[in-house]
Amino acid sequence: QVQLVESGGGLVQAGDSLRLSCAATVRTLYRMGWFRQTPGKEREFVAAITWSGDSMAYADSVKGRFTIFREHAKNTVYLQMNGLKPEDTALYYCAGSKFDRLLRGEYEYWGQGTQVTVSS
Repeated sequence: QVQLVESGGGLVQAGDSLRLSCAATVRTLYRMGWFRQTPGKEREFVAAITWSGDSMAYADSVKGRFTIFREHAKNTVYLQMNGLKPEDTALYYCAGSKFDRLLRGEYEYWGQGTQVTVSS
């Protein structure tokens, strides 16, 4: 049973930083990513990384501000978010996949979500 457990969300002001964490219960995920969703909108891709760390992808809206990285010893992937903007406010989901496919593609496993709220 694959489980992804997110943490690190919260309420911050514009310009602040947050780090989201996603701990996986297995070591067999080929890629992991972060998506976000706001009410009334479709879930959108934010960032993803292969478990080996040799490939990463970012949405244009977060490029240069967000960094995704992983810590093998803890089976954990992080999303470091700097320079947060009010438009980054969303429910952030961690996603994982056992398949070698596009980083922006589909994922089989999802966390429960962690809320990030950025005030102006």
